[in-house]
Amino acid sequence: MGGVAAIAKAAGFKVTGSDLNVYPPMSTQLNALGIEFVQGYGADQLNLKPDMIVVGNALSRGSPVIEAILDRGMPYISGPLWLAEEVLHSRHVIAVTGTHGKTTTTAMLTWILEHAGLEPGYLVGGVPSNFESSARLGKPPFFVIEADEYDTAFFDKRAKFVHYRPRTAILNNLEYDHADIYPDVASIRRQFNQLLRTVPGSGRLIVNGRDPELALTLSEGSWTPRETFALGREAPCDWTARIAEASAASRFEVHFKGRAVAEIAWSLIGEHNVLNALAAIGAANHAGVAPERAAQALSVFRGVKRRMEVRGVVDGITVYDDFAHHPTAIETTLKGLRARVGGQRILAVLEPRSNTMKLGVHREELAPSLKVADKSWFLAPKDLGWDLKGAVSSMGDRVELAASVDEIVDSLAAEARAGDHVLIMSNGGFGALHDKLLTALRAR
Repeated sequence: MGGVAAIAKAAGFKVTGSDLNVYPPMSTQLNALGIEFVQGYGADQLNLKPDMIVVGNALSRGSPVIEAILDRGMPYISGPLWLAEEVLHSRHVIAVTGTHGKTTTTAMLTWILEHAGLEPGYLVGGVPSNFESSARLGKPPFFVIEADEYDTAFFDKRAKFVHYRPRTAILNNLEYDHADIYPDVASIRRQFNQLLRTVPGSGRLIVNGRDPELALTLSEGSWTPRETFALGREAPCDWTARIAEASAASRFEVHFKGRAVAEIAWSLIGEHNVLNALAAIGAANHAGVAPERAAQALSVFRGVKRRMEVRGVVDGITVYDDFAHHPTAIETTLKGLRARVGGQRILAVLEPRSNTMKLGVHREELAPSLKVADKSWFLAPKDLGWDLKGAVSSMGDRVELAASVDEIVDSLAAEARAGDHVLIMSNGGFGALHDKLLTALRAR
């Protein structure tokens, strides 16, 4: 929603907003754009008498401001539909979907088009380090958008991405998530199939060629030419990669239909990022940017904030911030870090904050997802609602549960030593744990 606000301001609208908790980097970005926002959802904010109220999916019936909007008969619209009607209808939309990797892949693809001089519009669910903000109106024809499968608004329970009508669509992967709105993975597949129904026959699908759920989705109906991607050892697929040995996936060769077309050496690590790169290169190729030019852009791609972002190094202890909050993402992120640091200790810290995690849907996968870490810490609030201690009991003394952020800080500050890598994972602010830990380490 912060990105939609930024685009609306660039399009000439006067924009204000509200949220329950606004924290960096989005709060910093909104301040820089001169967009005023308030904390909370009180009905008094309607005294501004807005021409249109753009409603995010965090709001539901019963919220004071929503009830007031409905009672007063004020005009309202969802963020995705406003964007579709005001901006996307005249653009070549490139949508990036998937349970994992959407933000990074969207940032990669946007940077490739930018590097090629195309100045695309974009909306990313994070802050790409190669850009100053997470959204931009840009210039026609291209608009790159992170296309989320979460529901649209309290009055529209379809996935957000069905509004975007892309001409090029990346399908990265599909797993069960968002347990607060979807009862099973089949219901998410149906939303993906709805998206496929909107992609024209003259468009292009760039699809993870080794994802079984995506294969099933495509079998239920697809009317658009597709290209597939996978790692080299999983060939045959259209776009593949050969990763250099002992490189932690920081160097690889890109192949298209069996022919080498580019080489990439970059600062990112992990096979998951190689897959993200293949998807971005394939989509950029459909937009007219050659793989060799795309590789040049990715060689200077600096990643996304909160994706394995180094927040600080104190006394040889490196502290990272990462958005991982699903067991698959947790395991993938840890494997990537292990490939980089070798035998050095990894201390993992996790906040079970997402709605799916709060419901305990993935409790059985938690302990296995952390097996690469040498030791793990969990924030275990009293109101979690399920037995976290029992779920990770198989980890023995390799896990600690804490009732507060300060307790985690004290424990980590006492445990960490030179050469350690502290990986903090949450889809929220985690109570400023990163800064508190760095301060505690400096004070030792």
